[in-house]
Amino acid sequence: MTMKTFLWLLLLFSVFTLPEKGMAADNLQAVIDSAKDGAIIELKGKTYTGNIVIDKPLKLSGKKGTVIEGDGKGNVISIRAAGVTVSNLDVKKSGMDRNSPEEYAAIKVYSDGNLLSNIGIEDSFHGVYLSKAHHNTIEDVRIRGAGKGEIAAQGNGLHIYYSNDNLLKNNSIEGTRDGMFFDYANDNKALNNEITKTRYGLHYMYSDRNEFENNIFTFNTGGAAIMHSNQLKLKNNQFIFNYGHRSFGLLILSANENYIENNTFYMNQRGLYIDQSTDNMIRANHIFQNQIGIELWASSNEQVFTENSIEENQIPAVALGGSGRNSWSNNGTGNYWNASFPLLDLDQDGVGDSSAVYKSSLYELIEDQELVYLFLKSPAIQIYEKMNQLLNNEKVMFEDEHPLIAKGHQKVNLPVIGIIAIIITAILVKRRHLLCITFGRNGRKI
Repeated sequence: MTMKTFLWLLLLFSVFTLPEKGMAADNLQAVIDSAKDGAIIELKGKTYTGNIVIDKPLKLSGKKGTVIEGDGKGNVISIRAAGVTVSNLDVKKSGMDRNSPEEYAAIKVYSDGNLLSNIGIEDSFHGVYLSKAHHNTIEDVRIRGAGKGEIAAQGNGLHIYYSNDNLLKNNSIEGTRDGMFFDYANDNKALNNEITKTRYGLHYMYSDRNEFENNIFTFNTGGAAIMHSNQLKLKNNQFIFNYGHRSFGLLILSANENYIENNTFYMNQRGLYIDQSTDNMIRANHIFQNQIGIELWASSNEQVFTENSIEENQIPAVALGGSGRNSWSNNGTGNYWNASFPLLDLDQDGVGDSSAVYKSSLYELIEDQELVYLFLKSPAIQIYEKMNQLLNNEKVMFEDEHPLIAKGHQKVNLPVIGIIAIIITAILVKRRHLLCITFGRNGRKI
């Protein structure tokens, strides 16, 4: 073989085995099609034309300024092979047609064991859509929707459909229809995600044994709606400023055997809203400065509330539709009510010497007229409550038989009681002495 022939063969081999830089700039799909399994494709900081399909295991990585832009008619990136990595780039302009036979997304994943990392998404119907895709990781993805004015015309940030054992972490979602939507998806984990300005931060149906930890849901119509699902764990999440007519921090509807621990519910229309649910453990949550701390419907039974701090809510808790069989303490451990129920703890065992009992007549108004939620801070509501109190028309909303007393808070010990008693006695004796001087011992004025 001559040197000239060898050079021609080498050039021909490189054409069919290595993607050319010019091809990457003009036709990304051709680069992918010509790549071998396991190839690493590094993109320049420029805009590439979608839509693309990745049907082999490879790594697609960009740099600052790398954008893959769709044609507005389908999925911008479709991943159909297992073991694909897409990272360090922006994706935009998927199809937005709600009447199409397929729901489009910036990135749609149909396969297992893929990694999506450090990706920005905008101008797309769904952000990332997992369709019967398992064991995937979605991390550091930033999804921006069109905002609340266009919620009905767009999809969700992360849509998890019939997909199991996926990890969603460190993602931020803003202005989509729902932040994360789970539908028939089990054993997934969502960690350290931030979701704001959506309809529901988390919309969740028919999905079991998922874990949500250290997520933040703010300024949504509803923080999280858990429906028809069982055995979930929600720990250390924040549900803050989810406000509006019939809004809530966390809705639990027809959901059973869930564990809700160490979450924060602050400045929501309702902190916790529980309906048609059984056997949920609600422990060590901080529920404060909501319009209603806990709204509990009679169709829900066997809830256990223990070690929660429930304070400074307009209404601490309300029971609607009758009284369900729920427990406000567990093994002698109730909840912290702080200033909502000033209690004595004379034996200093950390448990109040009497039950914390809350009575109210508002349940009748709320059951009859939903607009009452808009006026809970009105003086008229306070007058209504006071009138029914005088007429003895109130009903017990809850009774915590073992209310907890925070250390150094609302604690009254025996030495203090003794000092107060001495002061009161001294005042009374002094006043009696003055009365005797003024009126004499027989009541006649001197």
